[in-house]
Amino acid sequence: MRTVLLGAGHIGQTIARLLSESGDYNVTLADRDARALQAASALHVEKTLLDSTDPALLATLLERADIVINALPYHMAVTVATAARDTGTHYFDLTEDVHATRAIAALADDARVAFMPQCGLAPGFIGIAAHHLAAGFDEVRDIKMRVGALPQFPTNELKYNLTWSVDGLINEYCHPCEALRDGERLQVDALADLEHFSLDGVEYEAFNTSGGLGSLCETLAGRVRNLDYKSVRYPGHQARMKFLLADLDLRHDQELLKTILRRSVPSTMQDVVLVFVTVSGLREGKLMQEVFTRKIFATRENGQEQSAIQRTTAAGVCAAVDLFRSGKLPRHGFIRQEQIALPDFLANRFGMIYA
Repeated sequence: MRTVLLGAGHIGQTIARLLSESGDYNVTLADRDARALQAASALHVEKTLLDSTDPALLATLLERADIVINALPYHMAVTVATAARDTGTHYFDLTEDVHATRAIAALADDARVAFMPQCGLAPGFIGIAAHHLAAGFDEVRDIKMRVGALPQFPTNELKYNLTWSVDGLINEYCHPCEALRDGERLQVDALADLEHFSLDGVEYEAFNTSGGLGSLCETLAGRVRNLDYKSVRYPGHQARMKFLLADLDLRHDQELLKTILRRSVPSTMQDVVLVFVTVSGLREGKLMQEVFTRKIFATRENGQEQSAIQRTTAAGVCAAVDLFRSGKLPRHGFIRQEQIALPDFLANRFGMIYA
């Protein structure tokens, strides 16, 4: 299947490697940064230098593809999705941005191709797992979705290292978050509703962040009493981010904050992804609870490091594309993450990383 992959960052390179090594995808990797493409020189895929902000150049590339996977920053989502609709190219992305997803859903209306955004970890796999657990109840009362992409060895004041996009990180810290409370669909503040819990003897905190629910609020409205999503961090992180964003007012100068984080907070490949979902409700008249939890660590194979966030995010979109290719997803229109059956995802050659 002819596949264009936009974005040659760490996650983009992982996606390219997984798809090309499967033998079922003819991958063209495109990026505006020649250095990023050079870093991907070991990959046996076609590489092309492309400024994706140029609609004509983007359309020319997409016209010869069956599928486009957008691994660019979230603010490019609508631009690429619009080009995909115009060229008749099936569209997949990793965005956590709520506004972009709504715009893509509008583009998908009556489209002859498929549009499936939010194919990563959260949103993405977390919604698939939560929806599957909820289906096992006669009446669902509470769904709590918690995800963390964390350094294994936190040493700085933020108790955090950069493990994925700084743009995406600040975006989810600064925008309102969807939730269901007492059956009502509403917006809650990011960084609010702090809670603490422990898992395997490790203490964590969790707080509201934007985008992680994907389309679950809409899908489960009227069927669930309470539904929320929170990001997991080590204790103390939320207070320090509130100081930066609120007390120093960097919420209104996000580019400065991103510059500070990139300059002062080290990246790491030694990370861990924590997935924690709890669903409670009635089953045969009895109040029950089900829990789904995973810890996925960075790996080193054949001298190549793969961070946990690379592995889990790439697995999410590769599994979605693979299930689409095999006919297990609709061929046109807007596709929600929860339309993927969890058993199908976990049995998939890419999704089995979560199994």
